[in-house]
Amino acid sequence: MSLYDILFLDIETVPQKKEFGELSTRVQELWTKKSKFITTKENALPEDVYERAGIYAEFGKIISISVGYFVSNNKTQSLRIKDFSSDNEPLLLKEFKDLIDTKYKRKNIILCAHNGKEFDFPYIARRMIINQIELPECLKLSGKKPWEIQHIDTMEMWKFGDYKHYTSLELLATIFDIPTSKDDIDGSQVYHVYYHDNDLLRIAEYCKKDVAVLAQVYLKLTGYGKLKDDQIIFV
Repeated sequence: MSLYDILFLDIETVPQKKEFGELSTRVQELWTKKSKFITTKENALPEDVYERAGIYAEFGKIISISVGYFVSNNKTQSLRIKDFSSDNEPLLLKEFKDLIDTKYKRKNIILCAHNGKEFDFPYIARRMIINQIELPECLKLSGKKPWEIQHIDTMEMWKFGDYKHYTSLELLATIFDIPTSKDDIDGSQVYHVYYHDNDLLRIAEYCKKDVAVLAQVYLKLTGYGKLKDDQIIFV
């Protein structure tokens, strides 16, 4: 497997609306049913857990997709990281798809994310379908055999077959002595930074840092050498 065929990615998501009360009556009813399964607090109201709606593609939206890919110049290898961020979800999804269609014209593109098989990959696919955007080949799973699906999940790699085990990207970064991406905000703060601080740029920077960590964790798991700071280029 060539590093140059891998597209490392991470997404940041938020609820579709700032407040529960802004949802249509029908969606409010459906979120009320959903919220009963995600809280252990007795008599909790659906609006009490609405900030968590962003983790569900049916109730959330993507505000940032960061991607990283390896390039080689004069025998020097570097990781280039860029971000697609917008309040306009269809726009950023189309830009992400355009990158795949132009940079990876051949079909051997491999997507890599941490917990990507459970979250990032299906979330992107679902939001593309909702926004009536044709899926790129690498997200079309119907009819494919397991070995034909070009997805890498670093959390799955770390499990080594232990299906009960969950390890965060931050913990892997810590044990591998990789600088943290949580030096400013973490995932639990994205809702507040987006809807209350109106600071999408700050979220995009955090998302890009996560991709840098992801790629370095992958290198550790596969026995490649560690990247130097000047080999990680944010564009």
